Amino acid sequence: MSLRSKDAAIDEIVASCSGDLRGAVRALLLINEHLEAELAKLYAAAADQSLVERGDHILH
Repeated sequence: MSLRSKDAAIDEIVASCSGDLRGAVRALLLINEHLEAELAKLYAAAADQSLVERGDHILH
């Protein structure tokens, strides 16, 4: 993403929050938290799949 397109994305985010910079930052933080939670789930699923493929039985 170029600097110009990043600036445009920032402008769009701020505009979607009616020019409220704190609201825009709050929205981005919430989105980031959501993405981090999804990533943690994917890592956990990948780790579980790896254990299944190796035949490990940690709970047994």
